Amino acid sequence: MFARLLLLVLFALVGLAPAADDKPAFTVTEDADRVRIVGDTLEASIKKKGYVSGVEAASLLDKKTGARDLGFGLDIVDWIMEPGSDEAYRDKLPGDLPYVFNNLYHGKRAKRSIEGPQICTQAKQLKPTVIKGADFVAIKQDHNYTLAAPGKKTGSKWEQTIVFPAGKRYFISADKITAKNDSDAMFLRIDMPGHIKHKNGDTFSEVYLSYHGKIEPKEFAKDFAPDDKFLYTRDDKKVPKRIIRAYHIRDPKTGKAGPWLAGMTLDPGIVYEAWCHQRGYICMIEEIGGRPIKAGETFGAAFIVGYFDSIEEMEKVYDEFAGHQGLEVSEKGWKLTKGP
Repeated sequence: MFARLLLLVLFALVGLAPAADDKPAFTVTEDADRVRIVGDTLEASIKKKGYVSGVEAASLLDKKTGARDLGFGLDIVDWIMEPGSDEAYRDKLPGDLPYVFNNLYHGKRAKRSIEGPQICTQAKQLKPTVIKGADFVAIKQDHNYTLAAPGKKTGSKWEQTIVFPAGKRYFISADKITAKNDSDAMFLRIDMPGHIKHKNGDTFSEVYLSYHGKIEPKEFAKDFAPDDKFLYTRDDKKVPKRIIRAYHIRDPKTGKAGPWLAGMTLDPGIVYEAWCHQRGYICMIEEIGGRPIKAGETFGAAFIVGYFDSIEEMEKVYDEFAGHQGLEVSEKGWKLTKGP
């Protein structure tokens, strides 16, 4: 007791205060099914079993407004694919690799799976690793594809890194593929930011696509194919300055406006195609890559996903981090990188 009093006197004499106990930026808990992350501005969960990859559906809580994401998860991952039809060998494809087009789900653009299965529904279990820093917490997870089309190898590796920075209403993520096969235009299909569940547009007031503009809920009253409306396809001569895909949340009971939830691909040139169409819900699929790849090479993309009060705020954050494709992290810190 005397020693503590003496210390307090000494601190007072030199104009200092005793250091408070350091409070961690995040509380992280784990069980057999998920990792839960709680910070001052966001909460989120990463599933280990079931519907995996990315951030778990309805788990991204914006503490400023109480809003949650409206879909099946954020930065959710599917197959490795390429342009072209699998019709000549579709009956020989294992598992969920057959890709049927000319329908409302996939539209008329011919594509085919190189490797699978779809990670989100078929991987069944992942083993996320938690990395804690002084002002962030990160999750790393990966999976090797186990199915391949005839003449293709299995084993391409998908890696995902997600970083939650303290004090921010968004997270940074990156998906990377290390290829086992050659392709003239290999791409990875993901949900970015994620789909939108709604009934006649009750949960959102508008959708924003930076390459198109704002879209009213009435446009999604009936199902339509990806290539009927709002389809983005890359034209290297006209790559937009930003790729931002967002929806403006509203309370379905009161109609009160909430924040925007946005998914921003930080290198616009990496986006091969991007869909925003209605198929019982609004499907926001994005395909990254779509360029020649040799076995052993990598490709990927980096994203910012989270809550914003305005499109202007999205653009400001986007421009701060624009031009990156990858994300590196250790206990000492994290950084975005130009390559995957």
